[in-house]
Amino acid sequence: MATTAASRPEAPGSAAPRGLPPRPNLSKLDMSFGFLLWPTRFFDACRRDCGDYFTLQPDRDRTLVVTADPVAVKQVFTGDPDLLHAGEGNVVLAPILGPGSTLLLDGAEHLRHRRLLLPPFHGERMRTYGDVMAEVAARHVARWPRGRRFPVLPSMQAITLEVIVRAVFGVDDRERARPLGPRLRAVLDSVATRRNVLLLALAANRYGRRSPWTRFAEVRAAADELLYEEIRARRAAGDAGSDGEDVFSLLLAARDEHGRPLTDDELRDELMTLLVAGHETTATAMAWTLERVARHPAVLERLVAEQREGGSEYLDAVIKEALRLRPVVPAVARRLQAPMTFGPWALPAGVHIAPSIYLLHRREDLYPEPAAFRPERFLGDAAPGTYEWIPFGGGVRRCLGASFALLEMRVVLGTVLRSIRIRPTPRRRPESVVRRAITFAPARGARLAVD
Repeated sequence: MATTAASRPEAPGSAAPRGLPPRPNLSKLDMSFGFLLWPTRFFDACRRDCGDYFTLQPDRDRTLVVTADPVAVKQVFTGDPDLLHAGEGNVVLAPILGPGSTLLLDGAEHLRHRRLLLPPFHGERMRTYGDVMAEVAARHVARWPRGRRFPVLPSMQAITLEVIVRAVFGVDDRERARPLGPRLRAVLDSVATRRNVLLLALAANRYGRRSPWTRFAEVRAAADELLYEEIRARRAAGDAGSDGEDVFSLLLAARDEHGRPLTDDELRDELMTLLVAGHETTATAMAWTLERVARHPAVLERLVAEQREGGSEYLDAVIKEALRLRPVVPAVARRLQAPMTFGPWALPAGVHIAPSIYLLHRREDLYPEPAAFRPERFLGDAAPGTYEWIPFGGGVRRCLGASFALLEMRVVLGTVLRSIRIRPTPRRRPESVVRRAITFAPARGARLAVD
């Protein structure tokens, strides 16, 4: 497979300096726990200290070269996937997702899974999912408290979890759905706070009666029990077990070019992947969008007027600007299978190259006054390019559920704007960013008031 000039394996005589970019000159505390505890402050400090390339070593066997260089970002996303392994770059997600997740696979096996997963997220089926999203959102929004401030993130999590259970898992029966949702949610809650993330990082794979890792393993096993039970029941029921419109049914029926289905273990891992990638991330993105909108009355007024007229162009721009300014996932990573050159650096094999979504989205040369919330950036011909706005990654590893997530944000946020009146809070300080599992979330749950 051909590779781009700048992301090709290093040629003899290359003028690029060998070795690694500089490490940030930060305190031992910041280098050890900064990303876990103060993620955006950590990234900003690294960029100020080192520029567009810097090296981190989160553990002894993992070296990460983080970049905010847009040229390097394009090189990563258009480079040869056989030389840039994303699955190995995502290995930190293995305890939650499992080894059969598309996110953890490379090469032919990744392509096999991707082809099996792609059909449910395209075409007419998206309209069916939209109907489910609208019904779920309307019911939850109707229960929001009026006249007092409350954190909207938990409601968004409840909405996206129910959408996952119904549209992805295909479970409409309340008796079947009742135990499934809480057990799946419990897996995410076990890594949902800075304290839990830190304790798990310190206790990784250390089992004992009081170990946080033991508790995490127990919660994961309880969720797995229900997932495997559902897989067995659906296989036994065959076509009679579902109307075939949900993602689960389509994955059960899917066959690769050799006629092979996904195994039970592969199905479990892909369902858990869809839960993590399509539930927590989308809920967080919608909460951030509402947090931003409430602090910008002119944006809110224009949104409400557009919804009254039945439009969605400005809402789409607001969603994209929120994903730019508050990306839910901070970076993506690829493990180099050969020495390769990026920008001014000739990197050795085995290193992870990690385009930073957060830092790229805050470049002044791409986004003038990058800290300002301006949805107009995404209107007209001046909208950012493919490799300048990357909340869903890019290239052959771009998030499979991107269209699903954007549809859900449009449907749910549109329902909110049409159903209630958000009270503007322009004088309140923006909520800070905290780490929740793999996401960057609003510290106070995106508090707002509605009438």
